[in-house]
Amino acid sequence: MRATLWRQDIEIRFAVRAGAQRHDARSRLFLEVEHDGVVGYGEVAPQPHALNGDPGLADVLDEVRVFVLPQLEQIVAREGTVPSWSRVARFAGSRAASNPAVALLEMALLDRELRASGRSIGDLWPARYATPLQATVSLLDEDEWHVERDVARVRAKTAPGTPSAWALERLAALDRPVLLDFNCTATSDAEVVEQVRAIRAVARVVVVEQPFAVGNVIDQARLAALLDVPLSVDEGVRSLRDLAQLVRYGAASIICVKPARVGGLANARTLIAKAQESGLRPYVGGFFESPYARSVHRALAANGVDEPSDLGPVPVVLVGYDREVDEAPGGFGVVPSPEMLAHAAVVTSVD
Repeated sequence: MRATLWRQDIEIRFAVRAGAQRHDARSRLFLEVEHDGVVGYGEVAPQPHALNGDPGLADVLDEVRVFVLPQLEQIVAREGTVPSWSRVARFAGSRAASNPAVALLEMALLDRELRASGRSIGDLWPARYATPLQATVSLLDEDEWHVERDVARVRAKTAPGTPSAWALERLAALDRPVLLDFNCTATSDAEVVEQVRAIRAVARVVVVEQPFAVGNVIDQARLAALLDVPLSVDEGVRSLRDLAQLVRYGAASIICVKPARVGGLANARTLIAKAQESGLRPYVGGFFESPYARSVHRALAANGVDEPSDLGPVPVVLVGYDREVDEAPGGFGVVPSPEMLAHAAVVTSVD
């Protein structure tokens, strides 16, 4: 068994400012696992710094090097082969960085397992939906927006206060349903209600997402009773326990499921199914991943989600290479391009 971890630092072509940070660059982690001549790849794209319960890049790197890869080596030494991808979700610990680190390994092992058996992701998860696309913009500065024609809903990053005339004009011109994403920045019901009222003058607000701090289901439930717009939870969904709390208090009707945040694809599928059983509308979110991980998330969404999801391409500035993925039969249908990996930094390698 051989495992190689790469770090790729990219510049996002269309920066997006959220309530507490500006998304203008991102580090993507790629893990290659090779065993018996068959290779699989995983990818996660952690935030630069810890925020709202999500770990920062340095913590995820440490988790992969100190816990996940040694655990993989121990299993291979003991069992003589790599573990099935379906076991990996149970490797997660209680540390914030554990879920994305485990998700990275799980994706690589699933890709490898599919290729070893001559199957594709569509064989495992048949497509049942033509999941609509969601694009992300920001109301908080005047950076350029990038919204493709086929986008069904716009997620607008926001914070308490009156949106600028520039932002309102851009929303009106888009003529798309709007999800207002507060990213935990609201401190009162009035802040949310007033902004929804202001934006409704120019656009159709269809969702308000994560207005309050992670875990604050009481205030969110109260707001849900006051507001005639569905509420969504993003940062506040990491486990089935989180989902149960939301359902118990009636704190949301929509949830954003990010595979890296919840510990991988197996956990994401379980959360999606349980949310739907509870009458909630799940959608698949992302962390500015490359076309590789986005292709995996599209397969996940097509199998179980009809809510607009973060599945479209993330335009980036490529330096020294022309493409991020190559087509490949089986597995996820694509692999990280050798040119891209050649321009990434090898963080660690184990044999």
